[in-house]
Amino acid sequence: MKIIETIETNVYKSCDVLVCGGGFGGISAALAAARQGKKVVLLEKQFILGGLGTAGIVTIYLPLCDGVGHQVSFGICEELFRLSVSMGSEARYPENWLDSDDVSKRTEKDKRFEVQYNPNLFSMLVEKLLIENGVEILYGTYAVAVSKSDDKINAVVIENKSGRQAISVKSVVDATGDADIVKFANAPSETFKQGNVLAAWYYSYGKDGYKLRNLGFCDIPDEQKTENNKVETLVNRRFSGLDGQELSEQTIMSHTSTLNDIFKRRVDDPTIVPTMIAITPQIRMTRRIDGEYVLDDKEVHTYFDDSIGMVSDWRKRGPIYEVPFRTLYSKVVKNLICAGRCTSVTDPMWDIMRVIPCCAVTGEAAGTAAAMTDDFSTLDVCELQKKLVENGVVLHEKDL
Repeated sequence: MKIIETIETNVYKSCDVLVCGGGFGGISAALAAARQGKKVVLLEKQFILGGLGTAGIVTIYLPLCDGVGHQVSFGICEELFRLSVSMGSEARYPENWLDSDDVSKRTEKDKRFEVQYNPNLFSMLVEKLLIENGVEILYGTYAVAVSKSDDKINAVVIENKSGRQAISVKSVVDATGDADIVKFANAPSETFKQGNVLAAWYYSYGKDGYKLRNLGFCDIPDEQKTENNKVETLVNRRFSGLDGQELSEQTIMSHTSTLNDIFKRRVDDPTIVPTMIAITPQIRMTRRIDGEYVLDDKEVHTYFDDSIGMVSDWRKRGPIYEVPFRTLYSKVVKNLICAGRCTSVTDPMWDIMRVIPCCAVTGEAAGTAAAMTDDFSTLDVCELQKKLVENGVVLHEKDL
């Protein structure tokens, strides 16, 4: 491969905490760090916050509860949930959680603490919230490289309409969803080798009103499949989510599936039109950090001394998982921490941890930790836990 040009990259900005990625993990991390009084810059490649939860039209805020009556995810995770429905919900409104204090209405026969929200309203509301808390947002911006000194990142190279520049940092939160900063920094990582199936979710308006259309869906790791949950795919192909050419092809296939669905629906309803299609590929699992601990789905109801919060299993009722702080970082790069769907978990656990509540829980912990130190391997976890508890997070199942 030939090198065709040499580029000098100027450092034009500095911050205490740089959050890369504006999905729910990055939003939560930026908000948490800013509330600790730090100078925070949030990078987002799209011109809308929320990641898959807005630009990808996966607009279901999955459960904050275990499905048998216990709320397990708190703090910023609950704050963003309530923000998402502050101007009304689209579907799945959990009146038994939001409008009633009667805990007897939260059993395994009742609605879980989840909701379908409007992506456009949420993106603007959360943008307003971040700005009010002092977060600087850089839209249309990719992180493309890092500069390191020994075992720490000292700057992140970005590209946007202004060209190629760098931001000097004290600590970095990788909330890219694809562990891009992990890769750039040569921290240990793993990929989702099974690949992702095609999805083509979109909104439409017609005789039956305003609807979210779910074409295709998230995949199920091979080891969890049974005869009863075989995945029927839109196309006979899987996508890594880590290749530019492949992502372009996947996006075209998604558009084709959406258009074909509109053609089919117009046979019965000539008025139907798409009102919003995904503006980011609907990829779920790609690459993650290989951290100091790898959490597995078999560790249900397991106590961890370094828990930073809890999550449930969106697919079934009952399981509760405490999330160890050690799943968020690797000591190989001391000032880099992960949030969202690229934390350190096994493939079966990945399908649990990739959803909105889990992203928000890990995001709040990552952002709080990033505001406290530039060496996560030596952070006093008890002090981190104290700050999380002060902000409403419940750390252990025994405390529910």
